Amino acid sequence: MSTLLVRNGTILDPSRNFQGQADLLVENGKIKAIAPGLPAQADRVIDASGCYVTPGLIDIHVHFRQPGDEEEETIASGAAAAVAGGFTTVCCMPNTKPALDNEAQIEFVLRESELVKLANVYPIGAITKGRQGQELAEMALMARRGAVAFSDDGVGVGDASVMRKAFQYAKMLDTVLMQHCEEPTLAGGAMHAGLVSVSLGLPGIPAEAEQLMIARDCLLNRTIGCRYHVQHVSTCGSVDIIRQAKKQGQNVSGEVSPHHLLLTDECCRTYDTNFKMNPPLRPAADVAACIEGVKDGTIEILATDHAPHLAEEKELEFPFAPNGILGLEPALALYIKALVEPGHVSWMKLIQLMTINPARLMKLNKGTLAIGANADITVINPSLQWTVDIEQFKSKARNCPFNGWKLKGRAVCTIVAGQVRWTVSA
Repeated sequence: MSTLLVRNGTILDPSRNFQGQADLLVENGKIKAIAPGLPAQADRVIDASGCYVTPGLIDIHVHFRQPGDEEEETIASGAAAAVAGGFTTVCCMPNTKPALDNEAQIEFVLRESELVKLANVYPIGAITKGRQGQELAEMALMARRGAVAFSDDGVGVGDASVMRKAFQYAKMLDTVLMQHCEEPTLAGGAMHAGLVSVSLGLPGIPAEAEQLMIARDCLLNRTIGCRYHVQHVSTCGSVDIIRQAKKQGQNVSGEVSPHHLLLTDECCRTYDTNFKMNPPLRPAADVAACIEGVKDGTIEILATDHAPHLAEEKELEFPFAPNGILGLEPALALYIKALVEPGHVSWMKLIQLMTINPARLMKLNKGTLAIGANADITVINPSLQWTVDIEQFKSKARNCPFNGWKLKGRAVCTIVAGQVRWTVSA
């Protein structure tokens, strides 16, 4: 019987609306007790003085590239990056080579995760075969094998008939559909379509590309009622469409990523491809709207869209470089900078957005410090000042626009199933 004691920390557990100083005892991978002054008798004792002790952070949107692009990232390196960022659970997208569009591919991800023994890695299956948007993948078989959701992320499902069928299947399977919202006929640009793109001579992606697909999907799903989740929300109009759909009682949720809370399309003036992503960086008004969406509950989840790429790929000219940046390792501190430090949300709300909310959406038995729950725990030092250094990242890739940023707040210990998987000194 193995035991672990986390002492002297401040417990933050949004699942039970509990905040207070207490010790936390773990026994055989489960949370055994939470109370002040627990006896200091355990196989390992962690002093969490001055720290928050929270449920393990959850990221429902990462790209681990395996199978097919293991030179960019693997499940092992991605899981290492996750725990270094304080994440105990991640959900990986299906845009691998081949795509995660059948039960064998779903089982592959789950087995690799078990072998790695770092973060919990759950696969998200493709909505359509090969992510081609033409024919539904075997959603029922993948769900039975362990797919926790479905998405064609990287592209949206453009065919309304196919998407409507997907909603019906997802409703039947009681799973969630996660949509990369981008109308195909408006896609293909290199950055946000606006004054900056015109001045730089770069092709743009208009905000309407995102908004049209969200509006269409909400209309398609209105009478079906499937759990529908909008990935990487980036525009003011998108936030408003989701807000109005919620008011109408629709089963819709949204997520936002760190870069869409902190960066704008003005960053692209340097032609640095680390600022190229999809959806693209938007103007400041859209950033403000996304923050307001988080504040008023329209956007319920924070997700990184962790997207590793090779250096030589990102060194291509701006229109030809791939979209995406790293997200897992600096994410927590970036969210603190964007949301907590300006006073937009409390620490309790931040942890809610990163734990119990994503757990409930994906129906994962995670995101809580309740007695008897799996001991997935993150210890956070809110006052630790540090500088982002991509050369210290556990990820295989280095494509991060936040390199050199001075940030405050960091996970200092990540515990998965009662086992310490990472500490800040490691």
